[in-house]
Amino acid sequence: MSRKIPFFNTKKTKEIETETEGIAPKHVAIIMDGNGRWAQKRGLPRIAGHKEGVTAVNKIVKEAVKSNVKILTLYTFSTENWKRPKSEIDFILRLPKEFLHIYLPELISNNVRIDTIGDFDALPDYTKDAVQYAVDKTKNNDGLLLNFALNYGSRLEIVHAVKQIINDIDESKLLIDSLDDNQFSKYLFTNGLSDPDLLIRTGGEQRLSNFMLWQLAYTEFCFSDVLWPDFNETNFKNAIEDYKQRKRRYGGI
Repeated sequence: MSRKIPFFNTKKTKEIETETEGIAPKHVAIIMDGNGRWAQKRGLPRIAGHKEGVTAVNKIVKEAVKSNVKILTLYTFSTENWKRPKSEIDFILRLPKEFLHIYLPELISNNVRIDTIGDFDALPDYTKDAVQYAVDKTKNNDGLLLNFALNYGSRLEIVHAVKQIINDIDESKLLIDSLDDNQFSKYLFTNGLSDPDLLIRTGGEQRLSNFMLWQLAYTEFCFSDVLWPDFNETNFKNAIEDYKQRKRRYGGI
């Protein structure tokens, strides 16, 4: 179900009554949209919005820990973002290093584990080195999984999966008759992770932008007009509370 919820109005309606009322989402995915517009509204360069968005990431990670979310996947840099000006790309891809330099000790103290999905090898060394260091430092933590979608595109992911499946069939590692949706999911970047229960997109847009197209098949959507740098703990908690009121039928009655 997709609908727009201005500022995450949590008023209950018949449309979202649920038999799973009161159960928090285990996996929340966020499309963090609106950094550039946030900066432009203030007469600032777009990169100022991206920098401010880092602060919002830290706030939401801490709130996710408090809300007992198990996985938080953040759409950090898409395969389409390479079309942006080089100066903006360079700035965005240096932000993980800045974010982790400031907040990694706090993430470790909160038992957060860091990982990524996407074509990691194609990223510049300064991004890979910073992220890999954080992945290694937090690998033994068993709290919230903070999952950065870096150089991620769902169509790329699906095509990659199909190629791997064809190769495994050719090499007799996989029987074609055994291929079903569960088996297919094992070839995706998200292998081993549960599908998102809740997708949040900030910034007022209402589209998926090539994000987790397979995994979001039965995910609940929340769209907010709030630009990402302004998205705060209250906005996140309201989205969680709204989710708790929904009925997830998975095609049933």
